[in-house]
Amino acid sequence: MSMMRSAASYKSWARGQCFTPSSSKTNDGFTIDDSSSSGGGGGSGSGSGSDDNSSFYPSERCRAFDTVGYIHLPQFASADVVASMKTTMEQLVNDEWMTSSSSTSTTASSSSSAAVETFRTDDKQVDAQGRSDYFLDSATKIHYFAEPYAVHTDKNNGSTTLKEEYRCNKVTALNKAGHGLHLRPGIFHEYTTSTAISTLLRELGYVDPVVPQSMYIFKQGRRSTSTNDDADLDMDGVVTSHQDSTFLSTTPHQTCIGLWLALDDATINNGCLWVRPGSHDEGIRRQFVRNPKHFGCSLEYQHGKNNNEDTSNDSGRSGDSNEGDTVNCAAPQMIFRDLTTTTTNNDESTTTTDETQRNNNAVPWEGKLPENSLPIPDCPGLYKAGFVPLPCKAGDLLVFAGALDHLSLANYTSNARHTFQLHCVEGEGAGVVWSKENWLQYPNGVPFMKL
Repeated sequence: MSMMRSAASYKSWARGQCFTPSSSKTNDGFTIDDSSSSGGGGGSGSGSGSDDNSSFYPSERCRAFDTVGYIHLPQFASADVVASMKTTMEQLVNDEWMTSSSSTSTTASSSSSAAVETFRTDDKQVDAQGRSDYFLDSATKIHYFAEPYAVHTDKNNGSTTLKEEYRCNKVTALNKAGHGLHLRPGIFHEYTTSTAISTLLRELGYVDPVVPQSMYIFKQGRRSTSTNDDADLDMDGVVTSHQDSTFLSTTPHQTCIGLWLALDDATINNGCLWVRPGSHDEGIRRQFVRNPKHFGCSLEYQHGKNNNEDTSNDSGRSGDSNEGDTVNCAAPQMIFRDLTTTTTNNDESTTTTDETQRNNNAVPWEGKLPENSLPIPDCPGLYKAGFVPLPCKAGDLLVFAGALDHLSLANYTSNARHTFQLHCVEGEGAGVVWSKENWLQYPNGVPFMKL
């Protein structure tokens, strides 16, 4: 049975609508639009908006992407590119990641936080990322986030430092680095701005693709149980079930797309990606938003200011109630808004116009793993919930829609499994707007990188 949708009613993830594709096409997957040929536009996707679908003809892999929510592109990046990314990242970590107050840096653009921040996706995510200036400040920079097990927390003052055993090889302590690697001159910028990336996105229907964020994931190898008898090693480096559009939301429809480049072979044993085919059609289940109780109705953030004083914010952006104008610095900076119900909590959120505000596709494993996901390689709970593994080789690219339900298990091997990931969205040139509630906001007047 064919998995391709009928040409009579084609639904595009990038364009957020159903339409009837043209019956003719060019070799690059786009039709020739005679009405715009005099201006040199054609069907390249670099034109004026996404509401004119008459010039777009979905290629076979575009149809596969829009049907199941993902595609696997073997050998997308060369071995040289892969090696350069890994070498560059190790150099950046050694030069820039400050892990103690006595550390010094050799670069002017270094990450200057002496405290060691962690990254996690479990039920403590709001505590880790939702209260962190270092996290919010990473939008246009390269900041480094350790695995929780690699960090020592002082019981007296709450300060965090890297454990001694990781200080001689800091790379082995990291969970991720982000979120502005693509903005730094070098291999990550070169890859992001390559013709291969922009051509792929336009083949998938994007008109004005932009890059809000990039990140490098380390997926560390298995720790020794001899010094971690009380640790749940099965949760080391686990990325729980989630949808990327939860964190990178756009209106009037969701357009986030993940470009997951394997820098090492990914297998079930070392924590490859698992996806639930077709789940991108279910709608977004929750949204990670700036908390108006912390920021006020403007949701505007200034480094350090929101954590040490209560102020009133009257910048003019409307909120749901007058109570939202009072800043409570003790409240978390970020919160999860549940989108699986139709009720509106006026003191926690502003109204969204996205259709996913009214979906009822709740799943019991949101923000965690399906029951009985282990042991590997059987993973009975994952298969029962509809997930499938996507093993791939170094240099392969996995492309998936922002609403696709996906996760990864722990790395049970002795070697790390690295990836470089881009997240792109449709830009304002296609009539799409980045949500002001998203955690990631560039400084005023700074646009996202166009592709």
